[in-house]
Formats: sequence, C-alpha cells, structure tokens
Amino acid sequence: MGKLIIKEKEIAVPGELLAEGMDHLPGAGTYREGEMIVAGRLGLTYVDGRTIKLIPLSGVYIPKIRDIIICKVIDVSFSGWRLDTNGPYSAMLGMKDATSEYIARGADLTQYYDLEDYVVCGITNVTSQKLVDVTMKGPGLRKLTGGRVIEVDSNKVPRIIGKQGSMVTMVKQETDCSITVGQNGLVWILGKPANELLAIRTIRKIEKESHLSGLTDNIKKFLENEKSKLGGLK
Repeated sequence: MGKLIIKEKEIAVPGELLAEGMDHLPGAGTYREGEMIVAGRLGLTYVDGRTIKLIPLSGVYIPKIRDIIICKVIDVSFSGWRLDTNGPYSAMLGMKDATSEYIARGADLTQYYDLEDYVVCGITNVTSQKLVDVTMKGPGLRKLTGGRVIEVDSNKVPRIIGKQGSMVTMVKQETDCSITVGQNGLVWILGKPANELLAIRTIRKIEKESHLSGLTDNIKKFLENEKSKLGGLK
C-alpha cells in the first residue's frame, strides 16, 4: 500500500523522499525512482488527487506578519471575505477588520468588497498551518478602484520599492501614476493609458535587471529616453 511521506504545503529539497508505493503519481518537479517518488527541485509540495507536484519557491510568496499585500476577493461568506494572496495560501478578512463602520449581522457584505475586487491589506497573523488573517484598518489600506494590476516576482519587490521607497517614488513621479507595490508581488498602477504602459515597462525592466549594479541610474536614463520618444508625458 502506498504511503505519503511529506505533508502537503511543506518545503521539500532535491532528493527528498515524498511518497512510497504506486498509489501516487509523480507530477511537476518530482520523479519516480523504483517505487518511490522523489523531489527533483526545491519547492512546496502539492497533492492533486493522486499526483504529487512541487511548486518552485522562486517567486512564490510566503506570507509574513506585518506584510502589506494586494489581494483579490475570491469568496464572500456570511462572516467575511476570502482573499487570493498570490501565493499558495489564501487569507481571511473578517468583518471586524474590514472597516471602521458597524456591519450588522446578515448584512450584504458585497456592498463593501465584492468578488474580483482588489484590496490593499495588512497581515495580522499567520498560523503554523499557514492560515492567514488580514486587516483593512491602517494607513493606505483600502479597496483599489480603476487602474490595472500586474504580477512580478515577489523576491524582486525590495528592488522595485528601493531604499526607503526611492525607486518606486521615482517611477511614480516620472510617469505621473499612482503605484502601490504589494510585498506579495502584485503591483497596482493608475494613470493615463500611455503613462500606465510606461510604468509597467519600467517595473518590468527593474524586475529583469534587479541583480545589476547602478540600477537606479539605469532606470532614470531609461525613463528620460522613453519620455523624450513620446514627446513627454501629459
């Protein structure tokens, strides 16, 4: 009889034994060795039916208390909202943390946040089972209206933000866009269409070249060149 060795959503390292027997099937990032399924890379384990697969850790957001993240509402229940955190673990926004307004029991919660809405929220708790609680009470925490949301590698977020916010501030000023960067790798951009596109291209360039020295100067020159091609942004 087959035996699952590792628990779901645990980190596995290359060569680690994940399962024994023939009851399970190797999926992405794993391989079979005789009657064993073995990890082929570093990643988070997922069990999808009989298939065991590994989600690579690079770019995968792991929630931490006090992180400010951008989430999408994926479910509305009688007691709150479930949010997609852009990672393996969803989050729960309870009514008491959703707004400073009093919400009566049985109220229609979609009048506050509806399915597919994006919100900026703060993580207040992460349990050992990776149950995530968030709040909407705090500076800058709000529902996002208009604009567009893009995804970046969450490991590159510190470079996109820059020291004391210097990089993202420069992009905001040069593109005349409102920009919010979530530590989970989602970025919200609001501005005129041409400005938004330039902001996106700039953020993609930062993401791609984050390992290079002199990044701030390179991005500044890039923005100056792009704006001159466009005759300046308005």
